[in-house]
Amino acid sequence: MIFSLRSTQRCCFSLQRAKISPHRYLSSISSVADISLESRTTGRFSRLSSFWLVTGGVAPTENEDGHAKLVRAGYLRQSHAGIFHMLPLGQRVQEKLEALIDKHMSQLGASKVSLSSISSQALWKRTNRLDGYGQELFRFTDRKDASYILAPTHEEEITKLVASSVHSYKSLPLRLYQIGRKYRDEIRPRHGVLRAREFIMKDLYTFDHSLKSALNTYEEARTAYTKLFDELKLPYLVAEASSGDIGGDLSHEYHLPSPIGEDNVISCTECNYVANEELATARAVPIEDGSSTGEINDAAQVWRGISKDRKTLVNVWYPSRFTDADINSHALKSVLSNLDSSLEDALPLWASALSSSSTSRPQLLNFIDYRLGQRFADGLKNDPDQFPILPPQSPIKLSQLDNQYITSSTNREPLNTIRIYDGDHCPRCASGTLKVQKAIELGHTFHLGTKYSEALDARVKVPSNMIDDGQVDPTKSHGTVSVPMQMGCHGIGVSRIIGAVADHLADKRGLNWPRAIAPFEVVVIPGTSTDEDATTIAGSLTGPSDTSPPIDLVIDDRVGLSFSWKLNDADLVGYPVIVVLGRRWKSDRLCEVQCRRHGSVELVPLDQLQEHVNKLLVQL
Repeated sequence: MIFSLRSTQRCCFSLQRAKISPHRYLSSISSVADISLESRTTGRFSRLSSFWLVTGGVAPTENEDGHAKLVRAGYLRQSHAGIFHMLPLGQRVQEKLEALIDKHMSQLGASKVSLSSISSQALWKRTNRLDGYGQELFRFTDRKDASYILAPTHEEEITKLVASSVHSYKSLPLRLYQIGRKYRDEIRPRHGVLRAREFIMKDLYTFDHSLKSALNTYEEARTAYTKLFDELKLPYLVAEASSGDIGGDLSHEYHLPSPIGEDNVISCTECNYVANEELATARAVPIEDGSSTGEINDAAQVWRGISKDRKTLVNVWYPSRFTDADINSHALKSVLSNLDSSLEDALPLWASALSSSSTSRPQLLNFIDYRLGQRFADGLKNDPDQFPILPPQSPIKLSQLDNQYITSSTNREPLNTIRIYDGDHCPRCASGTLKVQKAIELGHTFHLGTKYSEALDARVKVPSNMIDDGQVDPTKSHGTVSVPMQMGCHGIGVSRIIGAVADHLADKRGLNWPRAIAPFEVVVIPGTSTDEDATTIAGSLTGPSDTSPPIDLVIDDRVGLSFSWKLNDADLVGYPVIVVLGRRWKSDRLCEVQCRRHGSVELVPLDQLQEHVNKLLVQL
């Protein structure tokens, strides 16, 4: 949109005039950036009559979840499958969350950038990630047939940018972050903004000249994350995690427990052990090897899988009291990383691979669960004919296979092929048992090492006497060596936090926001009172305070809506505190202060109102 000089002058004059208005309220043009300058200044507040609220017209559904409430309350609308528009209420929540992130990133010494959502496929080929992401990448070509993607993450782009700009260790450590849109072609978008095809994330990328410095940076980033999530006042879990396709060997996840979560987080009832399902282990319980009766093959059954290259058949032998659904594919992948766990029936692929011409000898891996005992393992190895080691009607004999038996994990612990359940024994302490919780991942920290800096030639020159970690390049110049930068990346799902918090705190009456990201902290709802009364209350609450920050307040002064409708709408929107000017205000000058999170309704005189509301807000 282009404004003429004259219209710009009129706009400026109108804003100046608004600043000296007796009511000193904000209009709907105010963004959260303006809040820091306007509504965070004492005596300023907003009015819903000047704010576009898309409420009403959407009927509640049975077993309504947090996402459905976000839609019904007017925070967002779906435009396409897995793609959403943020409406003014949702935009205020998003901008407040981004402002909170900005604060903690600034304290960490990070500079904010804005990277393009478009990245080149050629760049991703250099890090071997183009094929690894598979069909989840949005790919396209331009009119010149150049190949691009809509980036789901920006490790390649930020590394390329820094590689072209930073060449000396004196420019490090460097910390850069962005908050922007990401894209993933989800096969089945679900739970609204929790699993969408377009989403908003914060990415912090760090660059250091040595491993020691990078690990210090990693811990500082974790401290910043702890402070940020503490400010949201939510019961989050920090879990040790696997780095997956991102790379590196040190990572942590930040989870919010939720029954709709797609991750399982395992924690100990006694110590501080917390890990995600991919990394979690349980302490093996000693067994008496000769305690079982009957034939040893009666105690076991087998699950069959196959490697992604179709060259290795996998047998998993486990106790018959479990089922195939209990198999822990993460434990198997820690030994065989290219196990294809997505298949329900691997045998047709195995048979097809055997029939194709190949000079390599097929492999057979037998994973033996520790619960079956040494007697079973010995019997399987020494007398395999009494076990169904090969599938029925196998086109190949056991003698034609490279046959291996695995009875321990990579760290030499007894092999546990069964997923972890409540009550399993903690691997860290002697007395604790494990608890499995469904959770939503809100953030993730990764130490990447040199995976991207080596692939994209992001290097700095360092004096040879400063080199540690054994990173020495044989090419030396004037007493310096060239080393790849040590990197870290630290993400936070902005839109995912909005969906997760909405679902976690919602009740039958509506949403319930933490103060830090609520669209407004307090709403004043006048009954039959005059606008002057509502303005008096708003002025009292937003006036100067020696002990508390200014309150972000809005008056519901919309016309044509009943008093009871406004009360129900306030519950649905989820303001942390509701101040009602009802009958007791008319008769006794008492305000009704409601706080659903605390389940409290109190009558408060005007001279105590600000102190009372601030005491509630500081807990939310």
